Amino acid sequence: MNESLLGLVDGVRLTPTQRRIAQCLLERPGSAAFLSSGEVAELAQVSQPSVTRFAMALGFDGYPALRRALRESDPDGVPDPHGNELQHAIQGEIDNLRRLAGHLGERSPDRAAVGEAGKLLIASRALPVLGLRAAAPLAGYFGYFAAKIHPDVRILDQGGTLLDDRIEQARAAGATAMLAVVLPRYPREALDGLRAGRQAGLSVVALTDSPISPAAGLADVTLSAAVGARLVFDLQAAPMALAMVLLQAMCDAAPAATQARLEEFEASAARRGVFAR
Repeated sequence: MNESLLGLVDGVRLTPTQRRIAQCLLERPGSAAFLSSGEVAELAQVSQPSVTRFAMALGFDGYPALRRALRESDPDGVPDPHGNELQHAIQGEIDNLRRLAGHLGERSPDRAAVGEAGKLLIASRALPVLGLRAAAPLAGYFGYFAAKIHPDVRILDQGGTLLDDRIEQARAAGATAMLAVVLPRYPREALDGLRAGRQAGLSVVALTDSPISPAAGLADVTLSAAVGARLVFDLQAAPMALAMVLLQAMCDAAPAATQARLEEFEASAARRGVFAR
């Protein structure tokens, strides 16, 4: 169902409200085609007429026609009646990871995008990594490992004018690309950071939750992996996996240099007794 819906929204200019509805449906691949317009409106926290207008923006005469098309695209997509809400949340993450794996197949556009992003980031003399609010821990996790293969990784986890300063400083230090981790609820300051990066002449790679995320329209390369939204707070297993895949792509883009840096780190860590084992 996800691929079918993404195909429908591809190239369509959606309003922020309509993007929220699309994201709501994408987060529920097993059950979305069986929800009423009222249920979708409640889940997406929009009005019921907004759901109807969303369907019409995609070329349907109303929401029932859109729901029928989604059912036909995935006739087996019936919600699992078994298990409790915690099991459903974890199963949802398993489904997100499974879809991510499917999107990274050989010759797939997503696989090519990961490779392109890896080349851009490893070639940047300074590497700014933006992540604000909910995205800050993932940006820091990525940055921790990226620093083992890149000599100048700069974590940007504060917004405002300080963020603009640090982007300009990275550019002056030789940065040619920036990674921006932008996850729901899409902080305005993070989107401003993407704009600042572009204005500074940086190639922007966005790691976000959906191809229709607000960050996608501001990036040169967009990598997406869905977050889980079945608990009070989002689960980020798939975006974290995608971040590690991106690190692998950086290593693959410059194998000799990254291997040399890894060996230098291991030798230094052993000399200093950094790890217990």
